[in-house]
Amino acid sequence: QVQVAESGGGLVQAGGSLRLSCAASSRTFMGWFRQAPGKEREFVAAITFSGANKYHSNSVRGRFTISRDTKNTVFLQMNSLKTEDTGVYYCAASTLGYAVTYTYPAHYDYWGQGTQVSVSS
Repeated sequence: QVQVAESGGGLVQAGGSLRLSCAASSRTFMGWFRQAPGKEREFVAAITFSGANKYHSNSVRGRFTISRDTKNTVFLQMNSLKTEDTGVYYCAASTLGYAVTYTYPAHYDYWGQGTQVSVSS
C-alpha cells in the first residue's frame, strides 16, 4: 500500500502560479492528473523513481514542471495558468514503474483525494 495526499490547490487569476505538493508513503513512479467537470481524467505529468526523467502533456509543457525531493514528496509547479487549467488535480503512485502506458490512469495503483485548482479570468 502507498498512501498519497495532495495539497496546495486554490484560486488564482489567469497568468498566476501555484505549487502543488504530493506526499507519498514510499518512493515510486508518480504522476499528476486533472479532471474538469464533465470531462475525463487527463494526464498532466509524471516522474520516475530517481527523478531523472520527467514527462509532461502537450497542454502544460513549458508552463508546468514536475519534480521530486530526496524523500517522498512530488511537486507540480504551475506557471502561466489559464482558465482551462481549472479542475481537481490528483496525485497517483505506480508500482509498475515506467511503461508506455504512463499517461493512462490504469497505470497507477494508488490515488490521492485530489485538490481543487480554480483559475479565474
